[in-house]
Amino acid sequence: MKISVERDALLGQLQTVSRVASTRSAIQALSGVQIAVSSDACEMRATDMDVGLRVPLTAEIVREGIAVLPARLLLDVVRSLPASQVSLELRAAQQDAELVSGNATFHIRILRAEDFPPFPEPDQGSAISMPVDAFVSTALKVAGSASRDETRPVLTGILVSASEQELRMVATDSYRLSVKETVLESPLQSGFEVNVPARALQELARVAGHVDAEQLQVSVHRNQVLFVLGGVVLSSRLIDGQFPNYRQLLPESFEHELRVAGPELTDVVRRISLLAQKNAPLRLSFNDGELTVSAQTPDVGEARESLPVAFRGDPLEIGFNPEFLRAGLEAIEEGDVLLKLISPLRPGLIEAADESRFQYLIMPIRLNV
Repeated sequence: MKISVERDALLGQLQTVSRVASTRSAIQALSGVQIAVSSDACEMRATDMDVGLRVPLTAEIVREGIAVLPARLLLDVVRSLPASQVSLELRAAQQDAELVSGNATFHIRILRAEDFPPFPEPDQGSAISMPVDAFVSTALKVAGSASRDETRPVLTGILVSASEQELRMVATDSYRLSVKETVLESPLQSGFEVNVPARALQELARVAGHVDAEQLQVSVHRNQVLFVLGGVVLSSRLIDGQFPNYRQLLPESFEHELRVAGPELTDVVRRISLLAQKNAPLRLSFNDGELTVSAQTPDVGEARESLPVAFRGDPLEIGFNPEFLRAGLEAIEEGDVLLKLISPLRPGLIEAADESRFQYLIMPIRLNV
């Protein structure tokens, strides 16, 4: 295997693909990047067995072949190269790869290519096509609510449902729940519902930001999903287990429904949250015509700020995790928000007041009066 490639092109694709290379596996090859060169194409691949990524590399092909190189080391070396042109050659007899750039020469030991798993091929016949922007923006709205607790793997995913002209994604960590529905311009050929690791969709969003593609091809297999955009293929395992019935978690009615200027409330929550440290809750106190946001942390200080709201009735005070509340408000980027509340011990719901079809359910924190 031998190629000649522009340093910047090699570095850019390495930065993309090396993110999914494993840092914990006992299989050394999974910590590497596979460079596969055929007579008419060059690709770079990496996987940690959960998420895999395959990207094209524009290069002058001198000789075909396959080599697996340590991802982190290769990235650091390419980043340091002095010249714009790079020659990369597999030296099978020496069990290394030679990189030459200007007057600099590197010999990097290769990893066992036979230990690198085969990359799945997308099934074009069963692929479902949809706008990449719609898919990515929907995923980013809910990804923050997915759990990071690996002991409950089903909650580390995003439930992705697509049918006809609707795309819906749901994520929850049991403390908050995000639901985002997006209306598609054209009906889909068929539908699916799968639980995809949030990490995979966040990686897809990053890749989409660097790929000039308008359509995303989605292929769902028995235990795997493949996303194709442009010449990039991202694969992900699907999460087993029953995703919670989120519809049962959403209350059917509320005692209070308040319309508040979203950016103003978000700014207030950001400011007051600075004094909500050491697990201190953020307090929302509702009185006639007014909402007061406050926080107090012993040995740190306290803060409060009020803003007008159309609240009527008996005073209501409810506490929330400041980070979770801020995340829900920030997901609604502009316009008014609806705060829907029942009581201090029941979940609150944040919705966009427009037609963006986003819901954010958040569990309260019991307050010590």
